[in-house]
Amino acid sequence: MPATQIAQNLAFINWTVLTGLALGSYGAVVLLRRRTSATRGYLAFTTVCAIAFGLLAWASDGALPGTLGDSPVVVDGAWDSPRGAALAAFCLLAAASLIVRRIAPVGAPPTELAGLVAAGAVLLFGALSWGGASLGAAALFVQLLIVSAATGGVFAAMILGHWYLVTPKLPEAPLILLARILFAVVALQLVLFGAWTASGAGPAGGAPFAALGGPWALFVWLRLIVGLVFPLIVSWASVQTARARSMESATGLLYINVGSIAAGTILAAGLYFGAGLLV
Repeated sequence: MPATQIAQNLAFINWTVLTGLALGSYGAVVLLRRRTSATRGYLAFTTVCAIAFGLLAWASDGALPGTLGDSPVVVDGAWDSPRGAALAAFCLLAAASLIVRRIAPVGAPPTELAGLVAAGAVLLFGALSWGGASLGAAALFVQLLIVSAATGGVFAAMILGHWYLVTPKLPEAPLILLARILFAVVALQLVLFGAWTASGAGPAGGAPFAALGGPWALFVWLRLIVGLVFPLIVSWASVQTARARSMESATGLLYINVGSIAAGTILAAGLYFGAGLLV
């Protein structure tokens, strides 16, 4: 039964993964552009990837069902149009930032900032669509924000690792910074997992730590071990290998982390939309 309920809500899981890849990777680009000497080629390529993911997310957003079947999550359709419009605005602003940076660089930072605002609006309208009451929407917004940072951030870090393999003389600072931030984001996810389960957060409610038992326990434990603890260890190892300038090892570790963090995102989205559990 739990697996069936998750499968029934694959459209929402797909939206979460695609949106996380788009918004998180774009956020990484803006951060690296301001804090490091990451190459223009890498930043442009990752921005194009973010736009592509954003367009796929926008297309999937328009096909989302109006209900979630047996799930305790209730869809508020009033936010469907604003959410879709925010996704479209994000894609347009991300594309505009590439063009503006080439023809009038002074206008690029405001355009990139506007793109980040649109990204935040996407997550806010998503939280209002599926979070229920104000407290539930706030918790879901935090969850979507951190999930996006992890999913898109690890993708951007993996692509950056590849750049070192073809441009060996690049300074290691950009990858170290991104790997450290990824480690911090996954650590924060682990803290939130404890807070959500301890408080019984989510539309399903329940007693403290009740999510660790019952019919959904297998998926909750997989989210914890495969999607949080394991990526935290791999993220720490990627920081150490990047600091030692062992870029092939760091890139390999980031490849592993892409799979484990994506699996964790799928599990978290499946548990929320299928069972109303915030983990």
